[in-house]
Parts: sequence; structure tokens; C-alpha cells
Amino acid sequence: MVLKVKSSSRAGKSKSATAEKTSTPAKRAASPAAAAHLADDQPAIALPLPPAPFDAATEAYFNKCQEKLGFVPNVLQAYAFDMAKLGAFSAMYNDLMLAPSGLSKLEREMIAVAVSSVNRCYYCLTAHGAAVRQLSGDPVLGEQMVMNYRAARLEPRQRAMLDFAVKLTERPHEIEEADRAVLRAAGFSERDIWDIGAVTGFFNMSNRIAAATDMRPNLAYHSQARHP
Repeated sequence: MVLKVKSSSRAGKSKSATAEKTSTPAKRAASPAAAAHLADDQPAIALPLPPAPFDAATEAYFNKCQEKLGFVPNVLQAYAFDMAKLGAFSAMYNDLMLAPSGLSKLEREMIAVAVSSVNRCYYCLTAHGAAVRQLSGDPVLGEQMVMNYRAARLEPRQRAMLDFAVKLTERPHEIEEADRAVLRAAGFSERDIWDIGAVTGFFNMSNRIAAATDMRPNLAYHSQARHP
């Protein structure tokens, strides 16, 4: 998850905004004060890439993460060896997950978790599972998304969305017009279908980067939003 320093408003059905954040080699604590004492699973990635010198914007971004979250998400620290890559990743994440969309923030996080469940991505299941719990206020839904979204009692719209995202992850060569027609019938616009595809594609990429580098989630995520 990434924290957007300058927040952007969301359209449509957005529920609430959780932000993903990262920090420099700073200590990370969970949103609850108690989590501040958790020792993180280090190193964050298996590649010993030294961090690049921070520019002013990145330093402010990481400080804002530390201030708001109590920690800097390890995914941001993982990208911190190259300011251009970190900036590109953060910009894409913020656009897909935080910018106005016909998909709510919760729905976008649900896609992130359903895709990550197919790919068995430890980092993204942990971080975005926490986001689903936070945005929905429903710890059970967060667990269902991680384990098997089909077990959740979802609205038909959300079930169609996740079925499409999972098929696009598992069998992209089989996507055809009939699959898009199902989304339209569920009430999604042409722009919404683009956004579903874009979020699905982004997390397939992120899952593979996380797997390639053995990226470890901040331990604070594990305890977040576990109680309604």
C-alpha cells in the first residue's frame, strides 16, 4: 500500500482510504501504538541494494508515512535504491488505487488480494489483506479474500469483478468479449473495465517482483484491523 502525500478524492463508491506507505531506513510501527514495538522481518528483500540518496520529495514522503502509519512500507524501501523506479512505482500505484474511479477503494483492494491469492504473494496478501480489513471494517472479509474470495458473500457486481480479475491472472489468453459483457451486465462502465484490468495487471507485476526479491511485509500489517 502506498501513502499519497497529497491525497486525491475518489469518485463513486469509495469507502475509505487506506494508504500504503514506506519509509527510509526508519523504524516501522503499526498504526496502533502497540505495534510500534514490533521488530520487522529484515532484510526487506533478499537483494543487498544500497539506498540511493533521497531527494527532498522522497524524504518528505517517507517522513509522512512514518508520521501517519508509524512505519514505512517495505515495498517503498525496496524501491529506494533507485529514485526513478520508486517514483514510477508510487505514481502508478497512486493513480490506480487512490485516484477517482468507478471502483471503490475497497473494490480495488479486493482485486489486489484476489490476484495475490492466485499468485500466493506473501507480501501483497499481508499488506492488502490488512487494507481490505480496514476499508470494509470486516476482518472476516479480509480473511476470505486472502483464502478464497468465492467463500465470501459478495454482491453480484463484486463477484463478477473478481471472477474477471482471477481469469485474467490465470488464463489471460482466454479473455474474450463474453467476459467483458459479464462485467457490463453487472453494471461496470467501459472505463471501469479498463480499471479492473489495470489493477489486475499491476498486482500481477508486483507479485512477481515481490517473489523475485523475497520481499517481506512489515510485521505491523499482520495485526491491523483484526477486530471490528
